[in-house]
Amino acid sequence: MTEAFSFTLKARDGAARAGVIATPRGEVRTPAFMPVGTGATVKAMFPEDVKATGADIILANTYHLMLRPGAERIARLGGLHKFMHWDGPILTDSGGYQVMSLAKLRRIAEDGVTFQSHIDGATVALSPERAIEVQCLLGADIQMVLDECTPFPATRDEAAASLDLSKRWAERSKAAFDGCAAPGQALFGIVQGSIYPDLRERSAAALIDIGFDGYAVGGLAVGEGQQEMFDMVAVSTASLPEDRPRYLMGVGTPHDMLGAIRRGIDMFDCVMPTRSGRHCQAFTWGGRLNLRNARYAEDPTPLDPESACPAAHYERAYLHHLVKSGETLGAMLLSYANVQFYQELMARARDAIAAGRFTAFADDVARRYTASE
Repeated sequence: MTEAFSFTLKARDGAARAGVIATPRGEVRTPAFMPVGTGATVKAMFPEDVKATGADIILANTYHLMLRPGAERIARLGGLHKFMHWDGPILTDSGGYQVMSLAKLRRIAEDGVTFQSHIDGATVALSPERAIEVQCLLGADIQMVLDECTPFPATRDEAAASLDLSKRWAERSKAAFDGCAAPGQALFGIVQGSIYPDLRERSAAALIDIGFDGYAVGGLAVGEGQQEMFDMVAVSTASLPEDRPRYLMGVGTPHDMLGAIRRGIDMFDCVMPTRSGRHCQAFTWGGRLNLRNARYAEDPTPLDPESACPAAHYERAYLHHLVKSGETLGAMLLSYANVQFYQELMARARDAIAAGRFTAFADDVARRYTASE
């Protein structure tokens, strides 16, 4: 085990990259998908099963954990890893996106954000310093600066003002992190700028001047459309250092992730695998399936014969019965199979990059998913 955070590039295929992030709690192979454990749990899955899918790292959420059960309580109980029985690396987001999307009566000012909790209506203040303090209390291995998630659509002037506020918050986040982080922990900056290429470049340059261990691309997959998202990803990655990991926040579908890898992204997170599993949708190597569909009522085929996941070997007819009956096991099995599919997708992407055939691999997956839609 390393005592420091580092990123090593192992292979390239065009702009696509395969590498390894080293942390004191273990290595993360990239491209990497991080299952989302919003409230200290990857929904409907045991931590041991999440690990068994091949996941090297998971994501937890600052906003939700600071409200319930509270970062101080988790710290008293030994930190987030011990609390949720996960011994690998954890990345925590800053809570900024949830403040913008979930909180009531939020007020954004230079100092930070004041909002009403969506749980009990209590007034809560989240500043850059408090966001980092919470993440340090949780013991997160990779932490995120507090930023304003620029709403979409936004005028150029609105996006520029939001970007500048996020830059000032990034500087304060970095100073707070330097004062509380444990050895080996890392802090990522977040590129903003909406759909304006020059603002994306300006944001990246400002963050590089501050200096971070890695860089996220934020403010995308919020309604701008896939091609605009890809264009902004390409602009952002072209402006970021080669020797730091790049993380596209909140993305996404297999199409989205492969397109972003093609443009130089290394890390992803999304609730889609587990949320889809709870809503009877399965991601498989043959495409996306809706297990509510009557066509599966007498289908003895395994969910995904091409997957190594134990849950993917259950017959489609049985899974159809579980979801139609509202049985909890249906959501558990489909969540397990979906998270493992995402991990297998990343593993095959890494192999394809190393072999110099990523484009052919991505095109093949796209064909399978297009045919199933």
